[in-house]
Amino acid sequence: MIRVLIADDEDMIRTALAALLGLEPDLEVVAECRSGAEALTEAERTRPDVCLLDLEMPGIDGVDTAARLTRALPTRCVVVTRHARPGVLRRALQAGVDGFLPKSRPAQDVAEVIRLVAAGRRYVDPEVAADALADERSPLTDRELDVLRAGRRGQTIAEIAAAVHLSPGTVRNHVSSILGKLGVATRQQAVLAAEERGWI
Repeated sequence: MIRVLIADDEDMIRTALAALLGLEPDLEVVAECRSGAEALTEAERTRPDVCLLDLEMPGIDGVDTAARLTRALPTRCVVVTRHARPGVLRRALQAGVDGFLPKSRPAQDVAEVIRLVAAGRRYVDPEVAADALADERSPLTDRELDVLRAGRRGQTIAEIAAAVHLSPGTVRNHVSSILGKLGVATRQQAVLAAEERGWI
């Protein structure tokens, strides 16, 4: 029996998926969670074989939840998403996610992916994988990415400078370069663009 934890903040999707997976003779849903934080707590308690995590959850997203789960427990993680962006796939794979598929797949496919992952294999939806291979690489330098990461929560130029050990003037130059390369007007827009593409 494969023990499965499901985490999705949309009640209807989570409960429907749990009911459908519960019909499978070799799958047992041991926990249903509304957030990444709840998934971390419940996984510690229930020790699932596979965690099925929605990407877009409040607080800790599915990729960060998976990274924490796999560090803390002998479990495997599958991330499902409504918006299977190539950059997010790269971030998920770097975080150690074992499966990645869009929510548009039928429940039977999800059950098969859970079985594959539980058996020690990895699974990435073929269309998402093809898009990821064709997706652009980051035009930003490593230093520019450091600056963007350090300011992703709205930190001031001075706070970013202290975090990355640069002068405020150098940080301003990097920010100007980032905005120009990405064709956006604000740091917040730059952060969103880089996150969406999986660069930070």
